[in-house]
Amino acid sequence: MDVIKVLLVDDHDLFRRGLAGMLARQPDFDVVGEVGDGLEAVERAAETMPDVILMDVYMPRCDGIEATRRIKARMPYVKVVMLTVSEEEQKLFEAIKAGAQGYLLKKIAPRDLYAMVRAAAHGEAPISPVVAGTLIREFSRMAQDAADPCDATLITPREQDVLGLVAQGASNKQIAAALHLSEHTVRNHLRNILEKLHLHNRAQAAAFAVRAGLARPTSIE
Repeated sequence: MDVIKVLLVDDHDLFRRGLAGMLARQPDFDVVGEVGDGLEAVERAAETMPDVILMDVYMPRCDGIEATRRIKARMPYVKVVMLTVSEEEQKLFEAIKAGAQGYLLKKIAPRDLYAMVRAAAHGEAPISPVVAGTLIREFSRMAQDAADPCDATLITPREQDVLGLVAQGASNKQIAAALHLSEHTVRNHLRNILEKLHLHNRAQAAAFAVRAGLARPTSIE
């Protein structure tokens, strides 16, 4: 069993310690550190080399978005998932642009949090359903306002199919089932898509898909 190393970053001690205790009870999580502000997060990330960082948005000295930007510049492979009490749109998109892998509300159920941390560790984009709806609305607005066309010819027709499903919030498993592929093949397609389009994560890939008109209705089970 692969163990996922998790770094917790939140200035509310009670919440952070409670979250650490919950994660510690899961056999595949190893909480490698707890810190209370963004500057500490940058330092501790370099020391502990976590797989996933659960990062609060609002913190003293250095907020979660700036900390994410600094950490991703040094350690681009680290998956950062923002935790917040609000789905405020401006902060949501700042976090995605800074390189955050996902964006979850703190009221999420524990079992859903565990699943999404595991998904983040495997390269998927964990986003709460409420936040996903906000993303799709904003991506649609971006598509209408965009003056420059997106060159979807950079990717193959099969990669376009995969990307369209990513924009609908489908997991790798759901994409594999819908397109009759293996999950390994889906992961390879996604890696190629990100490299070809010079994108950093699935959220940015979803934005591209909407702007390029690839997010068409498809049955996802």
